[in-house]
Amino acid sequence: MGDGLTHFDGDGNAVMVDVSAKTETARVAVAVGMVVMRPETLALIQARGMKKGDVLSVAQLAGIMAAKRTPDLIPLCHPLALSSVGVELRLDPEACCVHVEATCKLVGRTGVEMEALTAVSVAALTVYDMCQGVDKGLRIEGIRLIHKSGGKSGTYEANP
Repeated sequence: MGDGLTHFDGDGNAVMVDVSAKTETARVAVAVGMVVMRPETLALIQARGMKKGDVLSVAQLAGIMAAKRTPDLIPLCHPLALSSVGVELRLDPEACCVHVEATCKLVGRTGVEMEALTAVSVAALTVYDMCQGVDKGLRIEGIRLIHKSGGKSGTYEANP
């Protein structure tokens, strides 16, 4: 861990972290989350029966687009030249949920954790939006970083 918050100067003003002295390295971040729902809602998604369209395809695209727009959404995030953004959504009938996983990659001076977390968040919100008309009890849960690699701090793997 660092010695304190990095997005404030000595006077408490917000600043974007200066990464110009950092070495460019291959960086990867993976984030996950889920949208919990009724079994009937999951069945509608699987049958592509939602009035708003194919939930999984739309949410996948929304997640990819969101990763690319992260610095527009999160103050002080660096605009990054992402080399890859992958968003996968998987139906889980046992847990009655849609699992969302995003992987972001680049070669650069700063990590892609915020981009992966943003991708998962927006994909989950899109599932929520497209399904809320048939299921008022939807819940978005468990959004978290599970892997990061590259840079000075090395690799991080979340505990299962």
